[in-house]
Order: sequence, then structure tokens, then C-alpha cells
Amino acid sequence: MFSCLIWMFVLLCSSVADENSIRDADIFPSSPEIERGSTLKLSCVLGKRYAHHRNASHIIWKLNHELIAQENYNIVNETVSSVAIHNFTYSKAHVKCFTKYLGKEQLLVHTEVKSGFPPDTPGNISCIYHFDAELNCTWTSGRETNLRTNYTLYRKMMKEGGMTPVTLPDALGFCESKTESCSFNYPHTPYSSYFCFQVKAQNVLGEASSDCVHIPMEKIEKFEPPEILSVKKITGIKQLLTVTWKMPEKIIPSQDLTCQVQYRKSYSNSSEFVPVPLNSAEKTGSCNLTGLWDSTEYSVAIRCKSVCSMFWSEWSREEKASTEEKAPSEKVDLWRVIESSHSAGSRSVHLMWKPLNSFPPSGRILGYKIQYFPENNAALKMTNNSTDKNISLVLNEEAYIISITAYNSAGNSPETILRIPSTGEKARQLIETVRTFTTNEEVVVEWITSEPEVDEYVVEWYEELETGPLSRSWQYISNSTNWKTNKRDFKPFICYNISVYPLYGNKVAAPYSIQTYVQEKKPSAGPVADTGIPGKNEVTVKWKEISKDKRNGFITNYTIFYKPEDGKELNETVNSDVLQYRLKFLQANTQYTVYIMASNGAGGTRGEPKTFKTLKFDKEDVIFIALPVGLSMLFLLGLWITCILNKHTFQKVCWPDIPNPAESMAVEWPLHASVNNSFLKGVTSEAKPIDFEDLSVLELCFPEESQEGSLLVNCENHVSECTDSNTNGMINGDTEMLYNEETEDSKCFSPCMSYIITHQDIRSQMHSASIPVKEIQPTAVLEVDLCESQQTSIKNEENGHEEVLKLEDFSEKALFNPYLKNSVKTRQFLISENLLESNKNESKSQSNVLPPFQQNATGQSYITLDMFGLSTAH
Repeated sequence: MFSCLIWMFVLLCSSVADENSIRDADIFPSSPEIERGSTLKLSCVLGKRYAHHRNASHIIWKLNHELIAQENYNIVNETVSSVAIHNFTYSKAHVKCFTKYLGKEQLLVHTEVKSGFPPDTPGNISCIYHFDAELNCTWTSGRETNLRTNYTLYRKMMKEGGMTPVTLPDALGFCESKTESCSFNYPHTPYSSYFCFQVKAQNVLGEASSDCVHIPMEKIEKFEPPEILSVKKITGIKQLLTVTWKMPEKIIPSQDLTCQVQYRKSYSNSSEFVPVPLNSAEKTGSCNLTGLWDSTEYSVAIRCKSVCSMFWSEWSREEKASTEEKAPSEKVDLWRVIESSHSAGSRSVHLMWKPLNSFPPSGRILGYKIQYFPENNAALKMTNNSTDKNISLVLNEEAYIISITAYNSAGNSPETILRIPSTGEKARQLIETVRTFTTNEEVVVEWITSEPEVDEYVVEWYEELETGPLSRSWQYISNSTNWKTNKRDFKPFICYNISVYPLYGNKVAAPYSIQTYVQEKKPSAGPVADTGIPGKNEVTVKWKEISKDKRNGFITNYTIFYKPEDGKELNETVNSDVLQYRLKFLQANTQYTVYIMASNGAGGTRGEPKTFKTLKFDKEDVIFIALPVGLSMLFLLGLWITCILNKHTFQKVCWPDIPNPAESMAVEWPLHASVNNSFLKGVTSEAKPIDFEDLSVLELCFPEESQEGSLLVNCENHVSECTDSNTNGMINGDTEMLYNEETEDSKCFSPCMSYIITHQDIRSQMHSASIPVKEIQPTAVLEVDLCESQQTSIKNEENGHEEVLKLEDFSEKALFNPYLKNSVKTRQFLISENLLESNKNESKSQSNVLPPFQQNATGQSYITLDMFGLSTAH
């Protein structure tokens, strides 16, 4: 019951699916395969879903994504539209059916179309028969059909003596395949010499069959590979190997066989072959390989076949063996590296050698025997054995003889001798120059020697960064002064040290060494600039050499690039041996950016930039500024100390004690009657202002130059007389002015006159004159000496009553005081301290005092003319 329900559900679903598919659309034929270049015809059928509102006129066709032209359409009926595509050349394409309704396209159905060709007649039928296992045949189908093609292989039996093939039963008669091979497997592989084989190819476009090709089974038989039992040498017999093998079990009986032995040297790809015939009854075979190399390893393989068959068996698995050895026939290629002497007088000598490269090789080297002894004492011979390719010896400072031999099971090689010089021995310099260059494929080293008879050299090379002595390479050169080697032996962008050693006798001359790059590129890094402390207009840029592993070539020069802020970049180029450079003519107080570029033959690389700023002032500027300031400070300091130490002296010079005329005691000043009438009368006890127009000007009478001497003597005598009279007057206490009375006709003052003015007289005149003056500190006595040769001419005029005093100095030319025209040449004030106390009280009561004494242009103190008037009026 349950199963019936399931079947009903499946039928219902299938009917619904069929109804939907018919309702939508369908295309005929589906997935067609046609001949290429023919016409493709397809039909699109609308389903019931679209039948009521659309018809075949709404159907459009597209090939892949391209619209097919309307002229290729054909409306069969309201629901069927067909299309014809002429000359269809696509190997594969999609044809799509759309409906176009109300401007919209809707995909209904599509199909994939393939085009191809009918099959060609198969040919080249060949078969291989594996006895009692498999019969496999292959063929060629001709051109590609591009369509699914099936092949059928027919095996037919031919009647004996006739050519009419007879088809065998299905199991034996044919096999089908979709490829170009087909096999009959055991047990359907009977053996017969009368089989023929035919192949038929078939696809949707047609079929083609080949002829039945007769193939005897014995001609297509192929054995399994034989198995090698042994490959070995025979003791005492050199250059020979014996090979033994076993034949496979499945072989057609009663047929002769032939085998082929292949052998080759293990390090070579070239092989040789030796045929070996066998009887079908023999299950094993053997062969001696002769004419081989001594001590050489060989690889051996074997294959066999029937004498009637076209096919060899596969090669057996290879087996290896070596021939009998013989003693090495060549010398060991020996070289040495000598280190400097140690502190204890010993030194290390590193011996290096290469494996023997004799051809053919003598055999497997078991080890090396090294013997050495001092050159002057062969009895001290020492021996070392080594299985490596190098050894280090510790020798003293003497010269040594070293020999080395390689040995194997058959004996020793010839001896190689090398001399190690003593430490004090000076090697000869025989090579004048060495140069190296590279070509596309080779590195060439050439040298010139000063000794033409030297015909053997050693060329040694190693990487500059390799410090180990055992990492060096070398090669012996005979009868030549140049050496060439493959460029691949050197690494690119690596610096190599190359040395050439001349050999003469058993000695090694001094080497000539150079450095070279086989290929260069730009340095991996640039130098790092260091500017230190910059100056005002210059800076010294320093840098270090680029490390050797980053140079990638020989550094040819350095270029210093420097640029001021917002300025133009400049550069300077120096040689490769220069590691610092001074940049000059820089702008002061400016920031610069500097970097260094290192260049070699392949280009240049810039280092990291460095910034610096020049100074605003350099050392010279600081010195020029600081020196005057320092000297000024030292000068001010010295002046200050001097002032401190001479304080009282400076006070007397700069601020002298000025006597107060108001407190001085004046004596009578005898003047000429004309003076009394004009000058002295102007300052009387009457309280009226001084009329300066009434003052008589004293005109000093300067003598002629011839009279200067006599006047000076008269002046000195008169001074003494004046001093005595003044002194007497002061002692008597009389208030009077002393003067020398002259006759009226002379009208001149005497050469010298002294006067003493007391402060009482001046004070009384100041009150009567009513002239305000500054208060002067009271002094005891003011004494003025006029010691000059002079003439005083006093002229009284009726209208002005002017008095003129003309003064001429006999020792100096006329010196006029800018403040007082009628001044005398010299005035000296003698101050007596006896009157200080007595005049102290009176000075306090004075409301008006004379102004301070002035100084003339020569620094001498003086008093004005009005003061004289005040002092004499009383």
C-alpha cells in the first residue's frame, strides 16, 4: 500500500514537470552535432503558458550573444518558429530562443551545438604481445573529428593458405574503445600466426573502417626484462668485469633469443653495447666486459628479445661495479699558505691539494701521506697521513722541504715536493706588472716577468672578505704568461685578490697581487655624512668608507651634495682616497642639507642626508666683539682702582676748595685816579645797581718781544714787594687795598700787583650792589698775584666813561677768556685757613653771595671783574 502511494506521487510530479516544460518552450533538436560548414536548423515551440497572449512572431533567436537576422526566421505556426544558420563554423556554440513582448526579452530555452567531421579511415595498426598476459593494439585516427567517436578493434583468423579473414566469436573477435588503443587480456590472448586486425571508427556523421592487417604473433612478442644476478671484477685481472643475468619465465618456447648488455662509466652518459646470443633452453646468461678503464666504476643494464620479434624487452635495473685498481699515475696538485711567525718563533703552514683528476682515474684514493723535514737536516723527517684535502703544520723559522703522495690499494702516486722558505729569507721579485680584464665568458690575467727563463707560475685567487687560508683557489700555469678561466668561477659584485707566484727550481718567488671585480653594480649603500661643529661660512664634512661587502665595485670618487634651505643644490666631487672635505662660502645662520654619493664603474648611491646650520658669528667675530669689551672693562676696572687709591688727589683736582670772597679781608687797592673815577666809583657804598657801561676796561699793555726778559724780572721783584706789603697789611689787621701808584701820563698798571680782599669788604660791596650770587663757602684770605708784563691804558671819555684794559702776555700769544674780556693772564688765590672760624658766623648771615670761581681755558681759576669791584668799593 505504501509503495503504491509513492509511485502515484512520482507519476504526479513527472506529469506536472512535463506539463510545465510544454507550457514554457522547447527546442528541437536538442544538443545537435552537425558537420562543420553545413546549415543548422532549429525549432522553438511555445508552451501552453504563453500560447494565449504570445505567438511565434514574438520569438527571436541569438547565436551565443549575437542576434540572428530576421530573414533566417520561419514561422511554422502560431507556436513554432524555426531558424536556419548557414555555414556553421563554430566548433561549439549556444543557440538561444527568446520571446520579445512589450519591449522586453525573455529567455525561453537554449541548446549547445557542436560541429565536426566524419571519421577518417584508421591506419598504422600495430600490436604488442605479452606472452600469456595481454595483446595490445594501437592505431591512428587521422584528422580530429571534434565529435565523440567510437572505435572497434576486430581480430580475425585467416584461413591457412588463404587471405579471407574469418571473424572470431565476440570475446575473441573485437573490443571497443573511445581512444586510439584497445587490448585483449588473458585468457582471451591465444597464440597464433594467422591473425589479422581491423579498426572501425564511427560518429554521428559517419563511419570508416581500415583493412584487416596480418600481424604474426611471434613478430610482436615482447619479453619481461631480465634480472641481473651479478657484476664483478676478477682479482688479478685488470680492465675486466663479468656480468651474469637470469631470463624471465614467460617466453615463447622453441625460439632463439638475443640479449644486449649496456655499460657506461658512472660519471658519464655515453654507453656502449655488447650483443649476447642465447638458446631458448638457457635460463641464464653471462658476459665478460673487457677493455675497461682501471679503477673505474661502471653501470650495467641488460635487455633481451626473440630473434623474430620486433620489440626488445625493457632494460633491467642497473647494477654498478668497479674494475681492478692501479697505483695513481699523476702527482698531487699541492699549494701552501704561510702565516707570519708567532711570538714563540713558530709559524703555521697550511697545505692544500686537489683530488687527482687523471683520465682515466687510477682508482679510489684511500688517503694522502705528507712528509716534511728541515732543509738542512733530512734526518728529522716527519710523516702525517690525512684523508682530507688539507692539513696544517706548525713549523719553526727554518726552511722546510715538504712532499706529498696519494695512495690507493694498488700503490702510491709520484711524489710532489714543495719548499717552505725560512722566515729571514727574502723572496725575489720577478714579476713587473699584472693586469686583469673580463670578456663575455672569461676572466683573463696577464703578467710581465723580468726573468724569461721562468716558465712555471701559480695563479692564486680568493674573495677579499674570506679570511680563512683554506678558502683559496689556485692553478699551476706552464709556458705561458697569461691565464684564462670561466667567468662562472667568480662571483659577481665580489672583490677578488689575485696573486701570481713565479716558480724557479724548488723555490717560490715573491708574488704580485692585484684586486679585481668580474662584474660591478652600484654600491648597496652610500656613505654617512658627519658635519661636526659648523662654522659661519664653512663646514668640514667627514664620512667613512663603505664596507667592502656593500661596495660592489671599485669606488672611483665621492660627490658631496649640499643645499641651503630654499636654495639651489650644489655639489663637489673628490677622489676615492678623500674622506673629508671642507665646504666654503656658505651662508651664515642658514640650515643646509648634505649627503654623500659614492660612485663606482656601474653608478652611484647616495647616503642618508644630514642637516646642519651655520653659525651667526664665527670665532673671529667673537674675538673682535669680546676684545674691545674686555679691554674696556679692564680699563674701567683700572680707572676705578686708581680712583680708589687716589681719591683725595682727584677730589682736589676735580673739586678744589673754593674760598668764599665774602669772608676775605681786602686791603686798599691803589689805583690810578682815572680808575677810581670810573671803575671804583661804580661800586660805592650806595645801594644802586652796577652799571656795566660805566666800568672801565683795563687794557693790558703787552710789551714787545725784545722787552719780555726785562719785564719778567721786574714782575718777580714786584711780586716780592707786593707780598711783603700785603703781609704787613694782614698782620696789622687794616682793611685796605694796596696798589702802586703811577703817574697819570703812563696810564699803565705796574707789572705786578698784589691785593688781598677780606670777606668783610666783599660782603659790604655785595650788599651795596644788590647783585644776587651763589653762596661761597667762607675762606680766610684770597690773594691774587698778577705777574705779567702788561700795560694798562685807561682812557676816560666824556660820553661813556669807558675804561679799556688791554693785556698782552709776554710768554704766550694773546689768550682771551671767553667769559671775561678784561682778565689778566694769571691769577693765583692764596687761601688762609686762619679766617675760617672767624668768618663762619658771618657767612651764615649772607643772603647773597658771589658765584663760584670760574676756570679759564688753561685750567686756572679766576674771578670776574665785578667781584673786584665789589671788593674794592668798600
